[in-house]
Amino acid sequence: MTPTPSTTRSRPLLTLASDFGAPYPAAMRGVVRRRTDADLLDVTHELPRGDPLGAGFWLRFVLPEFPPAVHCTVVDPGVGTDRNAVAVRAGAHVVVAPDNGLAIPPARALAADPNGDVDTPPASPGIDVYRIDGFDPASATFHGRDVFAPAAADIVEAIAQSGERAADHTAELYETLEDLDWLTHVDDYVDLEIPVPTRHAVADGLAVDGAVLVVDDFGNAITNVPGSVVEDADHDRIRVNDTVVPVVETFAGVGRGEKLVTVGSHGYVECDVNDGSGAASFGLSPGDTVRLREK
Repeated sequence: MTPTPSTTRSRPLLTLASDFGAPYPAAMRGVVRRRTDADLLDVTHELPRGDPLGAGFWLRFVLPEFPPAVHCTVVDPGVGTDRNAVAVRAGAHVVVAPDNGLAIPPARALAADPNGDVDTPPASPGIDVYRIDGFDPASATFHGRDVFAPAAADIVEAIAQSGERAADHTAELYETLEDLDWLTHVDDYVDLEIPVPTRHAVADGLAVDGAVLVVDDFGNAITNVPGSVVEDADHDRIRVNDTVVPVVETFAGVGRGEKLVTVGSHGYVECDVNDGSGAASFGLSPGDTVRLREK
């Protein structure tokens, strides 16, 4: 199953992302290096622990910044169970992940990347999901090393051997994946979407009910509410649950230690504090409900 690394082509890119922290990613890197000489880059190993939705949100934000690559992504609370492993073709990229929905938000973003190749074959619009078979894990608890890293390495090596254009043109990439006998095209997979906030009429106007998706390392509580909700408003203050705070474009728009609402670089509303933790100040954690309405 292991391809022989080619020495006559430019090297494709393989990225690694997980919630493993350290030192487990080193074992994955070692596995990859035994199977391919592709360029290897760690995206992060500090994705939200055991949270495919939060991790999928971050990967959707980060991975479209990369050139065409194979992305090995592992946040796997179901490791050792009968959940499948999948490889998802998304435009000119492939996302390898457990079949828990983790790959789908970034895959949709990658498939829609306006900077990517749009020569998608008619039989394969958008994304294609393949079940990964044939890897016998040595451990029930470390499929990142035993399944996902070797599968990603073998895919990237197959891309390299198929010709240097395969990683840049979706039609060739589609054909490369179809030719791998340990990949089976499937329509039944775990879908995962960023939840959509709801709008409600309330006594004093309109309310938007959303949820906290993630809290970043700065303590910013990032919601699923699109930035347009506050950007299009004709007021400079908003009520977050029971707290009225200013809506600003930058943290410097309020004094140090003061609460604020802003739109992050990911395009969603954040509940923050200038030089402090918004999550702590607003009393918010991932999954909590947030209601936004005019003050």
